[in-house]
Amino acid sequence: MLSEDGVVKPRMLINGELVGASDQKTFPVYNPATREVSALVPEASADDTNAAVAAAKAAFPSWSALDPTARGACMKKLAALIRQNIPELARLEAISMGIPVSKFHYGHTCAFQFDHFAEAWPHIQGQSSVNTPGHVTMTLRQPYGVVALIIPWNAPVHFFGSKAAPALITGNTVVVKSSEKAPLAVARIAELIIEAGFPQGVFNILSGHGVPSGQILSRHMDVRALSFTGSSRTGKLIQEEAARTNLKKVILELGGKSPAIVFDDANLAKAVEQTQGSVQSNSGQVCMANTRIYVQKGVAKKFVDAFTKRFAAVRDGDPLKKETNHGPQADEVQYRNVLRYIEEGKGSGKLAVGGGGKLESKNGFFIEPTVFLDTPETAKIMKEEVFGPVVNINTFETEEEVIAKANDTEFGLYAAVYTRNINRAMRVAKALESGYVGINCTSPLTGRDLPFGGWKGSGQGREGVLYSMSNFLETKSVIIQLDDE
Repeated sequence: MLSEDGVVKPRMLINGELVGASDQKTFPVYNPATREVSALVPEASADDTNAAVAAAKAAFPSWSALDPTARGACMKKLAALIRQNIPELARLEAISMGIPVSKFHYGHTCAFQFDHFAEAWPHIQGQSSVNTPGHVTMTLRQPYGVVALIIPWNAPVHFFGSKAAPALITGNTVVVKSSEKAPLAVARIAELIIEAGFPQGVFNILSGHGVPSGQILSRHMDVRALSFTGSSRTGKLIQEEAARTNLKKVILELGGKSPAIVFDDANLAKAVEQTQGSVQSNSGQVCMANTRIYVQKGVAKKFVDAFTKRFAAVRDGDPLKKETNHGPQADEVQYRNVLRYIEEGKGSGKLAVGGGGKLESKNGFFIEPTVFLDTPETAKIMKEEVFGPVVNINTFETEEEVIAKANDTEFGLYAAVYTRNINRAMRVAKALESGYVGINCTSPLTGRDLPFGGWKGSGQGREGVLYSMSNFLETKSVIIQLDDE
């Protein structure tokens, strides 16, 4: 990756070549901990986006016809290269969106995805039947063609792997668009893709903003499937663009306002540790963070005292230092947005800890870990995704009451319940309107082989090691008539 005077100059990957924008336009990425320029990044133009799709379309026939073990060999090589470069990827993430290097585990999860799916091709199976008299019937599972993958800024390396790996092994060619907030680690992986030996045009990577590149991918007639992880607002726009054009398949993993429910018989020490870790993770910039915590009244004071003490003790600072466990918000936009929600929260709930930013004192986009108590369920901060280290803790008395409160949201991504009563745990898990429920555990923990995705406004479709390949395969029915002798 090119670098001058400490400023990184990444490139895009189009048709097997590392290139700048065709019109030479770039945009700056700032280190959110220092506000210094980290990189000048190519801004993909409309021509660049169309060229990437054209390259993927041209590469599709030969890639889809290739022995899947050969496709898998490229993916295995890429996994190994990603593992070798994890320290560099961690540094690039730290200087673009602020995640501390001590908390960067996404290189490992990305490499795992490429390793796993490289060997998953035997599961690309159809079915056959003789239930239609005089005929043999079967189904074929075949790739869509060109697939667009639009990945978020909060965990770009992880989502790069979880989306690209299943799309590629199933025979699709891909165009990945990284987020303008965190494009650097993905741009480094673009270089590794060439080293891994992928054929030209199979794997294309664009950097830039939603307009024009993201919008063009959503509208493009040659893009047959699109997977997006990000905000609900952008997900709706993508869905609208797809509906207006070629009705491409759209997989959406969107926002959350995840509740955690703590009953009076719960292991409080565990509940405090895990819920605090959930909302602190990545400085609260996690779609499944449990930002609404409901605690039964009998144990509420004890829980709040322990939670606030633990939450206020985070070690924020330079994300490149190993002792730092809490980084800044990704950029000034995120910083200002979180502060606006905090000010709104001060007018509706009781501030227990935090409540401010540290831009003046630390010269970076750091937000104090913030806790509000007794906030009305109708308040804006209880309804909308804050995407920062901000949590609301409310109390409840009955199981029925707390289920109603937990479900009173348009989101439904992740929920958690803490109790030693397994019957109650299962009743509540069944009643919660959420795509994922943790019992005596919470986000970001997920099962290795479970599907992940949301209910309601949190998205559509499911991803996971046993599920993602289906997102990128069409089903074709074939009927064969048997002639009598």
